[in-house]
Amino acid sequence: MSTIEQIETAILTLAPAEFQRLRQWFSDVDYQRWDEQLEQDVADGKLDTLAAEAIAEFNAGHCREI
Repeated sequence: MSTIEQIETAILTLAPAEFQRLRQWFSDVDYQRWDEQLEQDVADGKLDTLAAEAIAEFNAGHCREI
């Protein structure tokens, strides 16, 4: 049995309160990793082109209030 299968089996045995706690923890970790990846992408300049396009659209008056 693989580690993933062991984890899946263990999750299925959790009481509802423990499952909710695991869901919250997993969500928090997922968001933290996403934030870290986004920060790294910004630092690496991977979003520079998108930012320049957005600024150009704004400066050209192609924006509207929401």
